[in-house]
Amino acid sequence: MSKIVTLGEIMLRLSTENNNRFIQSNTFRADYGGGEANVAVSLANFGIESEYVTKLPNNPLSDSIFRYLKANGVETKNIVLGGERLGTYYLEVGTSVRASSVIYDRKYSSFSTLNYNELQIESILKDCKILHLSGITPALSENCKELTIKIMEKAKEMGVLISFDFNYRGKLWTLDEASPVLTSYLPYIDICFAGILDAKNIMKLGDHSDLNEYYKEITKKYPNIKYLLSTKRETHSVNENSLTGFIFKEGELIASPRYTFQIVDRVGGGDAFAAGALFGIYNNHSPKDIVDFATAASVYKHTVRGDANLVSKDEIYNIINNGISTVSR
Repeated sequence: MSKIVTLGEIMLRLSTENNNRFIQSNTFRADYGGGEANVAVSLANFGIESEYVTKLPNNPLSDSIFRYLKANGVETKNIVLGGERLGTYYLEVGTSVRASSVIYDRKYSSFSTLNYNELQIESILKDCKILHLSGITPALSENCKELTIKIMEKAKEMGVLISFDFNYRGKLWTLDEASPVLTSYLPYIDICFAGILDAKNIMKLGDHSDLNEYYKEITKKYPNIKYLLSTKRETHSVNENSLTGFIFKEGELIASPRYTFQIVDRVGGGDAFAAGALFGIYNNHSPKDIVDFATAASVYKHTVRGDANLVSKDEIYNIINNGISTVSR
């Protein structure tokens, strides 16, 4: 059975409780999360063989991360141990008109020191159908920039599909720093998660009126990209959003239904969308089925506290088939 491999940094997330501000907080809720780890957990819960690759310090916090990943069915055999510290981020949970905010404490983390030659890359990519990466990794260090391009080159050599989520983070690097790095990866990518802002600000494409025109230009310039995906979020308040998903395949832009929902935890919603899309692509579903499943998965994640989408595929199909209901009987 072929697998999906994700590679990136997992962090300790410390969140304020009861919508408190940082300045009010004496206690924090602890979770583990990171874009690529969240995708791996979602895929495993959907029944896909998934493997997560990262680098962790050799300490009890990492033991807890191994337990968390294994409990969710994620393969961890190629995780590297070494370095000094686990990356951390602090989340001030917003409410009403006050947005959530994040403070990163991840400089010099173990993952940021990961070198390509520390990985058993042939073993990692053997029997791998899709490799999922994101634009967060190259933002972390020069090591990580080099690691990203080298693993892409090896994946192409071995016939592995490459999935890439642009995931630009302004707190990690500037647009001027990110643009040349991220655009250099585009010739390798088969499945691309990128929206209008990525096309305008990172790819530096022309000023188009809509997403369809941007996607047409991207695929004309990079015909290797087989799927382009993104979401449109409408923010009614911190606690209520609407979401629509989009997929562009073979010149056609297809939209999902629009969902409006209350939010328990917004973090990881994009990762849930990516995992849902990869589930559909892995199973050779139609573009419409792919984007419908991905969007419903993202919507569901907003109801789950923590970074990862702890949900089965049957629960996602229930949303698709029956809509958002109040009670499951």
